[in-house]
Amino acid sequence: MRIAHVRERHAPAGAPWRLAAGLERGWLDLEIARRRAVAAEPGRRHDAVLYRQPLGTLDEHLARGLRIEALGELIERFDGPHDEDDGAILDEGDLVFGPPVLRPPSLRDFYAFERHVATMWRRRGQDVPEAWYRLPIFYFSNVSEIRGPDQPVWAPRGCRELDFELEVCAVVDTPAVDLPAERAEEAIGGYTILNDWSARDLQRDESTVRLGPAKGKDFAATIGPWLVTPDELADARQGSGYDLGMTARVGDVEISRGRWADAHFSFGQMLERASADVRVRPGDLLGSGTVGTGCLLEVREETLGRWLEPGDEVALAVERLGELRTPIVERPDRR
Repeated sequence: MRIAHVRERHAPAGAPWRLAAGLERGWLDLEIARRRAVAAEPGRRHDAVLYRQPLGTLDEHLARGLRIEALGELIERFDGPHDEDDGAILDEGDLVFGPPVLRPPSLRDFYAFERHVATMWRRRGQDVPEAWYRLPIFYFSNVSEIRGPDQPVWAPRGCRELDFELEVCAVVDTPAVDLPAERAEEAIGGYTILNDWSARDLQRDESTVRLGPAKGKDFAATIGPWLVTPDELADARQGSGYDLGMTARVGDVEISRGRWADAHFSFGQMLERASADVRVRPGDLLGSGTVGTGCLLEVREETLGRWLEPGDEVALAVERLGELRTPIVERPDRR
């Protein structure tokens, strides 16, 4: 199942996001599907939370204590167009997509791909610390600057070395604490693509203090284009991840090509670490960390030959998860 926040491309400014599910013939507006189901069987409104109130965003759905997989019932019960004027099926070409989670409570970004980690430490003239192989390490990113597909990103003040990072992102959809790794992935409702933007010059300066990412990281994080539920990936399971390709392009230049299955840590192990002694909440995001070669810092000289500039478009793709595109623009004078 693919789930997304959508609105019509020419909708009035401020139009609300609509929660939709991907079908072969387009995107199904799940609120219209809910209303149809209630009209056909009014008793459903009293029998299940899913049918009791209008279906707004995924954030609201999770806040009601419902999991992402519950939306599958609306797809299964949907029985065709009936009235073409009710707008149940939406043409993808007419839609703008938003972040799959609009206001995530948190974003923990991990460091799970050994090739990327080894490259970073080799640049410092050092070996990968032994602790990295034992502990899934993460930092908290800034959820106030979440972007969705095709939303612009710009270099923050003082940055001349803007970079992307190609990652997979998991969405937790049920409250949990102290999860064991072998069960933790049961708390994941879906996966999407994450671009963890980096201001490399700011990050390099800050890292000398040995505290953690700050202004080199907190200016933007992009997720999308939609969520894909774990059952859609099950047949590709391999090692600590899934045998799915991950690629990055800037314009027509391919920058990166890696595989999710190369991750040293599974999302189960990451979520075990994240939930130790704390509550993870519905809507919390977990980033995988950068796949090997998945940023300009690793492969700039042999690929693009420079950092990102206004006018560039970055396109990150993961098999079965779609493609996440971002235009790079000049920093606005005022926000």
